[in-house]
Amino acid sequence: MSKDKIVVGLDIGSTKICAIVGRKDEYDKIEILGMGKAISDGVKRGVVSNIDKTVHAITQAIQEAEKLSGINIHVVNVGIAGQHIKSLHQRGSITRHSTEDEISAEDVNRLINDMYKIPTPAGNQIIHVMPQDFIVDNESDIKEPVGMSGVKLEADFHIITAQTTAINNIKRCVQKAGLEIENLILEPIASGMSVLREDEKEAGVCLVDIGGGTTDIAIFYENIIRHTAVIPFGGAIITDDIKKGCMVMQNQAELLKIRFGKAISEEANENEIVSIPGLRDRAPKEISVKNLAYIIEARMSEIVEEVHKEIIKSGFHNKLVGGLVISGGGALLQGAEDLFAYMTGLEVRLGLPTEYLSKNKIELVKTPIYATPVGLMLAGFKALDYRDDHHAISDMSPADSLASKGTKKDNQGSDFFRRIIEKTRSLLMDDFNDKQDY
Repeated sequence: MSKDKIVVGLDIGSTKICAIVGRKDEYDKIEILGMGKAISDGVKRGVVSNIDKTVHAITQAIQEAEKLSGINIHVVNVGIAGQHIKSLHQRGSITRHSTEDEISAEDVNRLINDMYKIPTPAGNQIIHVMPQDFIVDNESDIKEPVGMSGVKLEADFHIITAQTTAINNIKRCVQKAGLEIENLILEPIASGMSVLREDEKEAGVCLVDIGGGTTDIAIFYENIIRHTAVIPFGGAIITDDIKKGCMVMQNQAELLKIRFGKAISEEANENEIVSIPGLRDRAPKEISVKNLAYIIEARMSEIVEEVHKEIIKSGFHNKLVGGLVISGGGALLQGAEDLFAYMTGLEVRLGLPTEYLSKNKIELVKTPIYATPVGLMLAGFKALDYRDDHHAISDMSPADSLASKGTKKDNQGSDFFRRIIEKTRSLLMDDFNDKQDY
């Protein structure tokens, strides 16, 4: 264990808070050492609404993960989502003073860091700046400009912003739980890292992560994130619809959805009835599975419609050779894949977060529910991989991180995501620094 690097992903979700601990094995796969989870009562639609409840749940999840893994956890990679997440496209440029020297990594980072200075709406800040394509002296469609000659360096950027108060509340909860944030990562980016294959990202694919409070979207094409969006409802609103439509308790509505729910009403049997216990001294209530399916299909269709709108808005609808990959708890709903395929006209598969994991203890996370926390853990290894990359800038501090610097955007933070979307091909680093307590 003394030579292992331990990485922890912490998903602060609307229905659960989950911590996953992992390390790299001898086959360059990630071995899950432990996992902890707790019910999330203090988060609504991806945004912290109660600090104390969230801190309590984080502490509970971390303690469980520590017990299973035997690791003292101090540093975590945290996800961020919510309806406050916005994205925009912007072009930036710099003029180089030397015409003799090649374009360097420093030049690329100067261009990227300049984008963090663009004006944003009051109360928002930029969390990710992701280059799409570079332009060198009017020569377009360049993926990697380093090493080329040119005076004017330009790029189109996909920029993601988040509400400052939402970021600060996440940081406050993590700090009150006695932890330090290593990286703050947009959740659909993390989920994509755990369930998408490299050939899919190259060919064109849309990830749809149906969580409890939100549905997150990330579109990849030519290994670059082209579009991201957050739809402000997910599985929890389906449960709420069932609660109101069938006039049952919240926990009963959730169980009805999980055990008997169908995303396509035509697949439900009209004669199938479910009997659930009534309140004290009252008769059991009978629920028609067909009516339950009608309720679920109505809301699921709305979610699919919003996803389809975002795909069309991105301009990549006809370029998604890899189709759709759905993950999150909502993806487990019976008929969800067929409904997405029918309404979007795209091929659909279920995304399991097992692509880069070793088989040891894989059963712990072998479900789409854990796509985000596994992805956050993988993102931590990506950051470690970047620090040892031979293209890294010599004066970059390995201790720097986007989250720990607040609103200040350092080279590592921006370049970390540039590496994810452009050139990084291997998932793991070759050498880890000594560290047992993490």
